Amino acid sequence: MRALVPQEIIEKKILMIRGHKVMLDSDLAELYGVETKYLTRQVRRNIVRFPEGFMLLLTRQEVRYLRCHFGTSKGRGGRRYRPYAFTEQGVAMLSAVLNSEKAIQVSIAIMKVFVRLREILSNHKELAYKLEELERRIEKHDEDIQSIFEAIRQLMVPPVKPKRHIGFHAD
Repeated sequence: MRALVPQEIIEKKILMIRGHKVMLDSDLAELYGVETKYLTRQVRRNIVRFPEGFMLLLTRQEVRYLRCHFGTSKGRGGRRYRPYAFTEQGVAMLSAVLNSEKAIQVSIAIMKVFVRLREILSNHKELAYKLEELERRIEKHDEDIQSIFEAIRQLMVPPVKPKRHIGFHAD
C-alpha cells in the first residue's frame, strides 16, 4: 500500500521548539486535509486529551521567529491567534479527536517518521560517544608521544661538561 503522505514531506514539517520535536497546527491541518481553525476547534473541545507535554502554545517571540525564518504572513490574511505545536503524543491524540480514516492513516505515517528520527538520533549519539572515547584515547597517546619526544630531545642535547676552575681550590 502506498503511503498517504511521503515521509520526506512529514520530515520537513517537524521542528525543534523548546527542546521538543513538534509539528505546527497549520502543517498538521494541511496533512489531515482540514482547515487549521477546524483542527484547533477540535483540540479546544477536547482539551483534556492534550495535557502538558502533548502540545505547546507558541509565544509571540517564537511566532516572530517563525515568520522571519519561514516568511509566513504577518498581517492581513495571516493568523489571528498564536499557533499550537504538537509533540509526538499530541499528534497521536489528534487522530482520535479528528475521528476520520484519513486522520488515522496520516497519524500512523507521522508516528513512523518520529520513530525513524528517534532511531537516527540514537545512532548519532552512539557515534558521538565512540568519537569522544577515541579522542580521549588519542589525547592520552598524544601525551605519551609528547613525553617520548621530550626525552629524545633531552638525549640529543650534548652533555654540558663542568668548567674546571684554574688554580687552587679549598674544599
